Amino acid sequence: MNLDGMRRISDCVYEIGMKHRKGMRVPARIFGSEELVRGMDDAVFEQIANVCFLPGIQKYALCMPDGHSGYGFPIGGVAAIDPSDGVISPGGIGFDINCGIRLVATGLHIDEVRPHLKSLVNRLFQRVPAGVGGEGMVRLNRSSFDEAMVKGARWAVDHGYGEREDLEMTEDGGCIADADPSRVSARAYERGKNQVGTLGSGNHFLEIQVAKKENIFDTRIAGEFGIVEDGQVFVMIHSGSRGFGHQVATEYLQRFLKMMPKYGLSMPDRELACAPFDSAEGRDYFGAMNCAINIAFLNRQLIMHRVREVFSEIFGQSPARLGMRLIYDVCHNTAKLERHEIDGSFRELLVHRKGATRAFPGDMKGVPGKYSGAGQPVIIGGSMEIGSYVLAGIREAREAFYTTAHGSGRVMSRTQARRLFRGNALRSGLEERGIYIQTASLPGLAEEAGAAYKDIDEVVRATECAGLSKIVAKLLPVGNIKG
Repeated sequence: MNLDGMRRISDCVYEIGMKHRKGMRVPARIFGSEELVRGMDDAVFEQIANVCFLPGIQKYALCMPDGHSGYGFPIGGVAAIDPSDGVISPGGIGFDINCGIRLVATGLHIDEVRPHLKSLVNRLFQRVPAGVGGEGMVRLNRSSFDEAMVKGARWAVDHGYGEREDLEMTEDGGCIADADPSRVSARAYERGKNQVGTLGSGNHFLEIQVAKKENIFDTRIAGEFGIVEDGQVFVMIHSGSRGFGHQVATEYLQRFLKMMPKYGLSMPDRELACAPFDSAEGRDYFGAMNCAINIAFLNRQLIMHRVREVFSEIFGQSPARLGMRLIYDVCHNTAKLERHEIDGSFRELLVHRKGATRAFPGDMKGVPGKYSGAGQPVIIGGSMEIGSYVLAGIREAREAFYTTAHGSGRVMSRTQARRLFRGNALRSGLEERGIYIQTASLPGLAEEAGAAYKDIDEVVRATECAGLSKIVAKLLPVGNIKG
């Protein structure tokens, strides 16, 4: 598959027609500039075409500009499915359920932070466990964990780890409905009970960032989000549900593979194992997945609490006096029931977003009232070398079920990156450029080299070009903790 086999819908939208493979229920649409789409590996096109076989899929299967091959769906894959006669597929959600990003504003200027940067990063590295394994700041017995699975970030706030305003600025209020702890195995609980409040490994990070005047592209929306000053310092947290979510996904994938014949289901790729949403198995997975979504919300809330504590200790002032405020927390890797317009009427759909971010315009339900004139904040994380972006949800994204990109997207496998780069050399080079890094693993750091990722500037340009969201600001890294 290449561009010659696709129909060009617009400058940044390409379509694989239903004639590509017999059995496709809908076309597939790929968002991206010509450069980005040409750079996608063939597996992306085959995977997104396979998604078109899912029963109940509506309109199109979608792939975002940061798309790259994954398990089942490509990372960046999206499918909206009619829950009344369609399916739910763990391969369309991912193993790190509700991997997501939250962005915290401060009232500090980089000139105030720079003299303390190493102390901040070192202390954060000590206080926020990173890497494979790692135990968090709270220990939860089964009863407490069950409560946390239902309450999400609310559990943290109820126990003194945050403020009520934090919940308002978190997608779904930090607590998604329909979480059912009875659908979670003892093994998943064992993997999750001590990992709450940990960063994890891979592309997860805790980063201190700075805004530059020349990188604020929409001053009005940036001001509404709280990005207001040249040199202003921010903190970005990227983590998910850790081993707990991975266990939930693994168990239900195995269960679905065994029971698909019972429902007469067959997919071109076993990684797209699925169950009717309105079945016992489908509902069981939905209940367990929502538990993992809530644990991820709780995880990021606890990490943010630690960040506030460390900043307060270093600067000798309360987080409030330091102007530390959550701008927003966005999810990746979810399947959510949402209302969307299909052929002129609104219907409830189960929207699978695998490595993709919700991007609602300001007048939609679920967007904080504070952002009604700006749209939902969208946070697109970049590499530790280049920076990250803040965008805003827009009405034009309705054709994509109000979905946008979630990151820069890999162009190189982790194995290949480890062969080409050395963690020590990367860390030294970054420090020479004023970016101080702490990591739990030097080989893991090598996997996250900037060259292993797409050009995030090109990704966000294509995202805006495709009408998925609006660019607001770019934030540059000055300190980073990697797992």
